[in-house]
Order: sequence, then C-alpha cells, then structure tokens
Amino acid sequence: MSEWHKSDWRAKPRVQMPDYTDKEALAEVEARLSQYPPLVFAGEARRLKRQLGAAARGEAFLLQGGDCAEAFDQFSADAIRDTFKVMLQMAMVLTYGAKVPVVKVGRMAGQFAKPRSAPTETVDGIELPSYRGDIINDLAFTPEARTPDPQKMLQAYTQAAATLNLLRAFSTGGFADINRVHSWTLGFTDDAKAAKYREMASRIQDTLDFMAAAGLTAETQHELGTVEFYTSHEALLLEYEEALTRLDSTSGKWLAGSGHMIWIGDRTRQPDGAHVEFARGVLNPIGLKCGPSMEPDDLKRLMATLNPENEAGRLTLIARFGAGKVGDHLPRLIKTVQDEGANVVWVCDPMHGNTIKSATGYKTRPFENVLREVQEFFGIHRAEGTIPGGVHFEMTGQDVTECTGGMRALGEDSLSDRYHTACDPRLNASQSLELAFLVAEELVANRENGKDAMRAV
Repeated sequence: MSEWHKSDWRAKPRVQMPDYTDKEALAEVEARLSQYPPLVFAGEARRLKRQLGAAARGEAFLLQGGDCAEAFDQFSADAIRDTFKVMLQMAMVLTYGAKVPVVKVGRMAGQFAKPRSAPTETVDGIELPSYRGDIINDLAFTPEARTPDPQKMLQAYTQAAATLNLLRAFSTGGFADINRVHSWTLGFTDDAKAAKYREMASRIQDTLDFMAAAGLTAETQHELGTVEFYTSHEALLLEYEEALTRLDSTSGKWLAGSGHMIWIGDRTRQPDGAHVEFARGVLNPIGLKCGPSMEPDDLKRLMATLNPENEAGRLTLIARFGAGKVGDHLPRLIKTVQDEGANVVWVCDPMHGNTIKSATGYKTRPFENVLREVQEFFGIHRAEGTIPGGVHFEMTGQDVTECTGGMRALGEDSLSDRYHTACDPRLNASQSLELAFLVAEELVANRENGKDAMRAV
C-alpha cells in the first residue's frame, strides 16, 4: 500500500457530501472532534476482522442489522434495547441453522448520514437541498433546516457514545443471557401464525435443556451470559470520519474510530474517489456495497485497493440487486472474485433493491421480495459452490408499519399507522424474527447440501 494519511481523501473527487457554507465553523468542529476519544478501539476492530475471516470460510455467519438512518429525535434507551434484543433473538435462531457462531454487527452508533438520489428536492415549486441525515441537516422542509450544519457532528458523536455505552452494558450485564433470549423467542412462536417456526424453537429449547443438565449455564460458562456486539455504518461524511481517525500505537496503523466496521455505499464506490481513498487506509473491516451497476473491472480494482494484502475478514462484499435480479449479476461477480483469488465475505442486503412506492404514497419494501432475494442469494452460492457469509437488514425492534407482508400480513393501508422512518422503510421486530427463521432454513439447506457434496466426493 502506498503511503497514506487520513486527509488524503480531500484531494480526490467527492460525491454525496454536503457543502458547508461556514468553513470556520466546520474547521472548529473538526478540531474539537479530533480531540475527543475514539468511539471504538483497535483491538475490537481486529477481533471483528478475525471473526469475519471465519465467516469467509464458512466457520461463522454475519448478522448485520439496524436503522436506515439514526435520528436524533427518536434516540432513547428503549429503542436501543429493543433493536439489540431482536438482533440477539435473530442471532440465536441463525446460530441453530448455521451451526456456527453468528457475528453480530449493528447499524448503530454512527448511521447518521444517508446518500440521496438527487442533491435537491422541490415541493410546491420551492427547491431546497435534500435531507442527508441528522448529522448533516434536518428533515423539515425549510431553508434553515436544510442548510448543512457542522455542529450536528458533535451531537452525533454524543449520541453514538451514549449508544455504545448502553450496548456494552447490555452485552455483558446479564441482558444477553442465552436462556433469557430464547424465552423471548418462545413468546413469538406462541402466536398461532408462527406454528411453522415452533418446531425449530422447540429443538433449540431441547438443546438448552441438555446443556443445563450437563452443567453448562450462564453461571458456569461466561460465554452463555454475554455476547460480543459490534457497530457499523456507512462512512459517508468524511470530515467526521477523519476527525475520529486515530493512530493505533500497537500496530502503527490508522483506525477509523467512529465504528468497528465501515462500509462504502453503491453510490460512493468510485475507485478513484474520496470514499475509497479514505477506507483503504484504515485497519477496520471494510464493507463494499455491490449493486447491479458493479462491473467486474471495477470490482477487481476495488478489491486490489481496499485489500491489497488479500487479508481474511478485511473486505465484505454486500450484494444488493433486488428480487428476481440476483441471477443476472451475482454469478459474474462471484467469478471475478474467484478469478482474482480474492478473500471476501459474501453478504446479502435484500433491502435496498426492493424499495417501491405503495399506492398510498409511502415507500415500502414487501416482505416476500426481501425473502425472495435472500433465497436467490443462497441458491446461487449453492450452485457455485461458494459460501454465503451473512445477511444485512434495515430493521428496528420497534413495532413500526413500514414494510408490507410477513406473518401478520401488514397491508399497504396500514403503512400510515406507525411509519416513523426518516428515510427508508425498516422491518419491524416481528418481521425481523420471522426472516431469521426463514434464513435459518436456508442455512440448514446449505449445510445439508455441503454434506451431500462431501459424500459424493
């Protein structure tokens, strides 16, 4: 890797970033942030990288989930707890299906900025800058609200620090006890419509009962009462990212101190662009969104730039194509990776390619389309003999009504009941857990397919 400094991105073409009109205020905020403690630590990022390396080999499975965009006015301990709780439930079900550890990574404590399809929007003949997330501007459609404000980075940092503090307490303070988590899941399967998931829940209970009889409980095994939980976000606002980047004294490498894992979006993955330039120099695991426009030559360049040493767990490719389109794009990208001998984690994001506008005017994502993309993703990896390493969902622990379908058959006429997202629609708690059961079925099928292949050999 060529010599790198955390400000090198400033000399590269930048997209999807705000133009701050008050340069002095921006410089003052960046200076203050650069003195604040990092939100995460290098040892944590290295540990996550090792676990993602295991996912690349099929020895672990990545569950990445959380908010589309974290909002300042919806910030609360209850909201953090509820999303964390659902992710623990999902992870338990997926662990049973995969029979390997599940790496838990939240889209939390940093997911404040959002790329937009257009730099401005027009309402009633008035054109204003697009809303780009609470770290940049406000949702209200006024000139004052839509003007990028660098002070909002300080509020984002404070909220991220508080979120991480609570997540660390939940992870080690007894809330994540394996038996407690499963009791929540049993409550879900009590629903008459969840009969098809009850059998798997019962098998999990049998396993826990056997472990308890053998003396393996949270009291005797620390690992059964605690979890490792990591945070991630799209590294979109590079002024914020640079200000929180620190030199790791142990390795002599740079750490993006804003989150354990950062990713590059489908709109900001230009090989010669600012976002790729920033991400290539930090030691954190890096995610790369791969949409339908990803060309093999660009993927080759990006893999060489972002993971020049071909390090296991360093690079996660997050495929997002849309239901019915996975077969048109994923096989050629898999071939590109195989031709290059690249070490990557393959992850399915079935959310971003499946956003539609409902007849009632609300953006939504049909549950059946989300599931279909996951099934296509697993099916293609089975056909190619490659490893599906994880899933990436936009979801919340709250009982929102933003995505249609699922066990409770949420219809378009119900979207307005509890539609709280500021950007994209999220799966609610029930839909998220149902999807985990369905993904677990795919993992079981994948495991059986692997056994059949070994017997054939």
